[in-house]
Amino acid sequence: MQRIRLRYTKRGRLRFTSHRDFQRAFERALRRAEVPMAYSAGFTPHPKVSYANAAPTGTGSEAEYLEIQLTQERDPATLRALLDASLPAGLDVTDAVEARTSGLADRLQASVWELRLDGVAPEEAERAVAAFLAAEEVQVERRTKNGMRAFDARAAVRALETSAADGDRPDGKACAILRLVVRHVTPAVRPDDVLSGLRAAADLAPPVPAAVTRLAQGLLDEETGAVTDPLAPDRDAATAAPSMAAGPRAATAPSGDNPAGAGHGTA
Repeated sequence: MQRIRLRYTKRGRLRFTSHRDFQRAFERALRRAEVPMAYSAGFTPHPKVSYANAAPTGTGSEAEYLEIQLTQERDPATLRALLDASLPAGLDVTDAVEARTSGLADRLQASVWELRLDGVAPEEAERAVAAFLAAEEVQVERRTKNGMRAFDARAAVRALETSAADGDRPDGKACAILRLVVRHVTPAVRPDDVLSGLRAAADLAPPVPAAVTRLAQGLLDEETGAVTDPLAPDRDAATAAPSMAAGPRAATAPSGDNPAGAGHGTA
């Protein structure tokens, strides 16, 4: 069995696809690409696909991850290209590595999000961000299947800042751009929860819904706030494997003396 880990995107109008919609599209792509999938047992076998921390419906993403299990070995780069060609534009497979380590889901500790707030002046966004970060706790509410739930949206936020780039649109209308780093905690704090927190802390209410895109997710460096590539450990293990395999051979190789000559001298 071989396990392959994939990174994929949700771009443009495809950001409005639900996770179930993506699952159906991806399973069709697996059949089109003739991927030798492993299947679960039972009366209704399903391809062995593990999805990790999917983005909410309506948000774009440059960094979604999943893992598939194969019955035959395939080159990850070739498999990536075949699957990418079998998916609609906007659902793009951008990376593939062979799984050589455990715990992909455990490495998804935080996400980096971009929030575009049309109709909000950058100065107004800066004031709201400062008020949010200054608060020890920002209580927000979200409707769940069990009713309304209140929780703190501030504690999970590692960083929140306005973009240093000019956020004004070409049509002259104001557009603030926020960059958010949020830890993956329970209950999950989503970008819309942070927007609710900005409204609670500073009465910031964008006139139109924010355009939200996940830029990255992975391991969180608490000291620097950086979110690193979760597939890097698999790449490192792949490059280390050949040198480790070569080590024992090098250790048992002749030191340079001619074995035949040594044997002839003891005759």
